[in-house]
Amino acid sequence: METLHLLFNAVTVIFIAATMFAAGLGSTISELRDIVADLPLLLLALLGNLVIVPLLGWGIGALFSLPTAAFIALILIASSPGGPFGAKLAMVQNGEVIAGATMQVLLAAVGSLTFGPTVNGILTAAKVGAGVSLNVGALVLTVAILQLVPFAIGLLLRQYTPPLARSWHPTTVKASNVTFLIVLAGMLLGNWRDVVALLGSLTLLAGFILAGAAFAVGTLLATGPVVRRTTMGSVAAVRNVGPALAAIGIAFGDEPAILGALAAVLLSGLTATLPTAAILSRRRRSPDADRPDDP
Repeated sequence: METLHLLFNAVTVIFIAATMFAAGLGSTISELRDIVADLPLLLLALLGNLVIVPLLGWGIGALFSLPTAAFIALILIASSPGGPFGAKLAMVQNGEVIAGATMQVLLAAVGSLTFGPTVNGILTAAKVGAGVSLNVGALVLTVAILQLVPFAIGLLLRQYTPPLARSWHPTTVKASNVTFLIVLAGMLLGNWRDVVALLGSLTLLAGFILAGAAFAVGTLLATGPVVRRTTMGSVAAVRNVGPALAAIGIAFGDEPAILGALAAVLLSGLTATLPTAAILSRRRRSPDADRPDDP
């Protein structure tokens, strides 16, 4: 069992690195500069992901009167922006991958700093759970190694060796796709008992609604063409599981009930975001699809 756990962790790391490397290979520094220089887009994304989505998680958890473990899991997910699945969904929906990957990395970096205080504040105000104390430096380092570094390497290869970057890009995207499917299967198989135990409860519905609401917030609080706005929606809908898992281990002693609820929230959220991305992709491949510069 321990071997399978280590294997799953290894595949997850490969997925994250491959996704960000592929995003970098498909980007250029000038395009990246344009995204970072769009201050309204940046500020709205920070507001939506760091403030509004965590508050939505709190509101949904309170509305459904979730059990303590499920409530904590929902708040952990809602308070942790910048999940690497966001960049993957940008690819799936044929969105603006550069904008999505850039925003995802930025949110992951900033979110690693805001995660602890946000979770602490909400759980304290809701009088649920205990204080969450996390090693912020370790979280920032994890984000840098797994997300920022592969993206930067791919970006530099695209800038200085364009033919090499173009030749590597299809293979890297395939590696990202395959490991993505393995990670999804591993999450389901490794936690199926916990997920099944939650059937009939409101936890799965809460995760589904949170992902849908986060997608709407990310889309509505973005600027630019429709393709960019829905890309920001996907980035907002997919949260970063790394800080959440670290918090469960550090602050809650790897409580099985919280881990099971976390898996349920994540999987139910993906059932909302993956079909949405697939529908957008199919629409954009149609003859009358929106062009990138549509308002």
